[in-house]
Amino acid sequence: MKVILLDDIAKVGRRGEVRDVSDGYARNFLIPKKLALSATEGNLTNLEHIKKQQDAKASRVRADAEALRARIESLVYEERRQASEEGKLFGSVTAQDVVDFLAAQGVKIERRRVQLEEPIKALGEAGVAIRLHPEVTAHLKVNVVRE
Repeated sequence: MKVILLDDIAKVGRRGEVRDVSDGYARNFLIPKKLALSATEGNLTNLEHIKKQQDAKASRVRADAEALRARIESLVYEERRQASEEGKLFGSVTAQDVVDFLAAQGVKIERRRVQLEEPIKALGEAGVAIRLHPEVTAHLKVNVVRE
């Protein structure tokens, strides 16, 4: 089945391209999630208009992500935790702690967007990357101090 992609889809194609995908994938996944349109004659004639709408929407989403990045990078997360004499924490600072801090500041972020490979287990400063958009990543400064 030929479809017009409305969004970038990994291993399928980029936004605005006409691709041939399996019927089930198109009917059960791409079209219901509004990731693609069936490539009918009417949709193919309106392809330029559809591309302009999608580009405008993509630029708005990216601008929102840029504004959110500026807001997040202006914050400093200071966490007070008990620690040993060597500076190792008895607990750890996890991605959920970062999400809770941002929620208290009025920024709603999903936990899976916080790119923290391992929880922070030592005193000091650390940087945490937060993926807001495929092209926009914010960096939050986390300062862990002794309680």
